[in-house]
Amino acid sequence: MNQQYGKLKIFFGYCAGVGKTYAMLEEAQQKSVQGIDVVIGYIEPHDRKETTDLIYGLEQLDKRPIMYKNHLFYEFDLDAALKRRPELILVDELAHTNINGSRHKKRYSDIEELLKSGIDVYTTVNVQHLESLHDIVESITHIKVNERIPDYIFDDADDIKLIDIEVEDLIERLKKGKIYSHNQAKKALENFFIKNNLIALREIALRRCADRINLINSNQNKPFSKEHIMVCLGTSPTNQKVIRTAARMAKAFHADLTALYVETSKSNNMSKKSSQQLQSNLLLAHHLKADIISTYGDDIAYQISQYAKTSNVSKLVLGRSYQKPSIFKNITIVDQLTKLAPDLEIFIIPDVQSAAQKKHLDLNNFFKFSLRETFITITTLTITTVLAFIIYHLNLNITNIILFYILASCFIGMITYYPIYNLIGTFISIILIDVLFIEPRFSLIIFSKEYLIIFLVMIVVSLSISTMGSRLKKENILASLRSHSLEILLQTSKKLQLANSYEEIMRETYYQLNKMLNRTIIFYPVKNQELQKPIIYPQHITENLKKRLLSSKETAVAKWVFSNNKNAGASTGTLSDAQALYLAIRKNNIVYAVIGIEIEQDENLLPYEKTLLIAILNEIALAIDSIEKSR
Repeated sequence: MNQQYGKLKIFFGYCAGVGKTYAMLEEAQQKSVQGIDVVIGYIEPHDRKETTDLIYGLEQLDKRPIMYKNHLFYEFDLDAALKRRPELILVDELAHTNINGSRHKKRYSDIEELLKSGIDVYTTVNVQHLESLHDIVESITHIKVNERIPDYIFDDADDIKLIDIEVEDLIERLKKGKIYSHNQAKKALENFFIKNNLIALREIALRRCADRINLINSNQNKPFSKEHIMVCLGTSPTNQKVIRTAARMAKAFHADLTALYVETSKSNNMSKKSSQQLQSNLLLAHHLKADIISTYGDDIAYQISQYAKTSNVSKLVLGRSYQKPSIFKNITIVDQLTKLAPDLEIFIIPDVQSAAQKKHLDLNNFFKFSLRETFITITTLTITTVLAFIIYHLNLNITNIILFYILASCFIGMITYYPIYNLIGTFISIILIDVLFIEPRFSLIIFSKEYLIIFLVMIVVSLSISTMGSRLKKENILASLRSHSLEILLQTSKKLQLANSYEEIMRETYYQLNKMLNRTIIFYPVKNQELQKPIIYPQHITENLKKRLLSSKETAVAKWVFSNNKNAGASTGTLSDAQALYLAIRKNNIVYAVIGIEIEQDENLLPYEKTLLIAILNEIALAIDSIEKSR
């Protein structure tokens, strides 16, 4: 774990066929002649003779066969490379997506593991594979590039070698069949390899290399005052364009980048599709090196403005979402933010697709029923009707009866959670008043227009109270959520301060994490720099679940996390078929324990849970570090 990092060199081009793999192999041959131990881990020769000739004389690792959906695929063998441990290894196609069954989802993660083990790596990538440039490239070529890498891989590389060729020469190479077969070349010339596309991509590649140099220089001479750019996260697919734009702005201004997600009362009830899109947007923000923050509140504009003020945000990047004109709502979130934070610079990112995304009325929560609330509604209306009969026989004005029923509707609206009960209660009240107390009795006939107006007012009042009551309940839920999170964090911090041993901290850790997440926790202690047998909490779980969580496969994931000081398992891009998410409790490069959190397939932790989890793990790491140093 204390080994020196390997060095990464990327051979960078603006398009396939510019000669990246050729240049990489040519330089590798020179290194081999100089006596450096060079191994080819994975090469895509594309059946080009010039490229294939440069492979001769270099040791080449066998590719790893993986069977997936009754088809045999061959991938880069990471374990063989780590076992061989050359000084320099060549791994082509940095942006490649690995087949299911590989350790990592993406090849750049394989390369990160090689670098961590101290092996130098040569690799290749084209400009269209950089995450932050995805929208720009798509707008130019009208082709969606699915294989992309986070920009930090490119920016943090030790060396970038730009492989450039004139556009006319590249097109000529394509026509001669030196890049693709003649049939493929013909299609490519009609689609991606259009001259204007290639010119634009070449300019972007040159500019991106220049930006990287400026970034390196700015890091060496950091300015006194730094910009702070914030982007707002949401569940819309178009949010990804906004995130990428904010990331490019952060690079241009050499600014800090924060991605803010405002959790509302509806967040826990979002559809599976929206939840998956949100996780995708969160992952994109993480890849683009944004600090991900979550706050709670139904007033989104207020939450954004408050965070912007307290964190000295100078620029806010928002998407222009489609808003249907309404006589009830003509103030946009930008108008609200302008009033709440007048010093904040707001950038609106246009998107032609945003107009197609109409907001649908969420009626799932409205039409929910429960036995408890049904009983409350019936009981309230029954008691009100008994009281109304008493008033009626006392010959008091009918208005008093109506007021009693309005009061009953208000009570139902305040006590019940689902709005449907208030609506049903109001209509039943109107029917009861009409049938039992208004002449002619025991019929639905109403002779007086006055009563129609009264009933209309009754409905409006009832619905207004129901809406306000529902809003207050949601705010109470969010306040409880904030209070619960702070309580757990404070309680954990206090208990950790009182802990006098590693064992006490361990018990407090799995107890508090189980309490917070309501999930099974697996704790792997570390003693004498070795991973120990796991402890599972709570202990009263099914034998089948215990067997799955303590299997040799799961233990192997925990060992990988311990060895590499990185998170892995379910909901990550590494060993993602695991039954749990595994995280290292660490300080700097020292891992004090590994925590496993049971997560079902296609499931993920909520943003606020992740934020709180990171805070708690940091507290635990500091507590263990303090005890270790006092020994």
